[in-house]
Amino acid sequence: MNKVSIALGSILAGLVPGLALAHTGIGHAAGFAQGFAHPPVGLDHVLAMVLVGVLAFQMGGRARWLLPAGFLAAMAAGGLAGMAGLALPLVEAGIALSVVVLGLAVATRLRPPTVLALGLVGLFAVFHGHAHGAEMLAEGGAAAYAAGFLLATALLHGAGLALGAVVGRAGTMALRGAGAAAAVAGVAILAGLI
Repeated sequence: MNKVSIALGSILAGLVPGLALAHTGIGHAAGFAQGFAHPPVGLDHVLAMVLVGVLAFQMGGRARWLLPAGFLAAMAAGGLAGMAGLALPLVEAGIALSVVVLGLAVATRLRPPTVLALGLVGLFAVFHGHAHGAEMLAEGGAAAYAAGFLLATALLHGAGLALGAVVGRAGTMALRGAGAAAAVAGVAILAGLI
């Protein structure tokens, strides 16, 4: 096993204890700090958001800014729907599936047309946003809470872009392996194993 794989595995293992805190239920969060803290506490959110950045890096060109920006816009829409109490079926399954699909896209170095990738990333972002928005307290602070989870998400996308650049220099096999490992984690999340 190379040093990059060990480092990535260690980071992922360190995130596992926070899994139980990822989705605490409707109406438990308010304010910027809690909004900012929501994405990083769930392995499902972290993996998907970092993978968006890695995929954007792999696709190159306009995709490097379009995929993260599209994810943020669709996530904001999903967050508004969640805050408004609008029902969205299979939110947790959609989030887990995002990890599987994005992981496989990175593992296979998939380069779909940018518009197709943007549509898929946007669809998944609605599920992530809905989960964040549904956590919002009804009393208020929605703008600050949304700003927090959007900023945290943007930083995770940036981490994915940086990971793509740094690990990509070590060779594509390391990135492909990380994508495959993320896809396996997504299957485990979908199955309720983690």
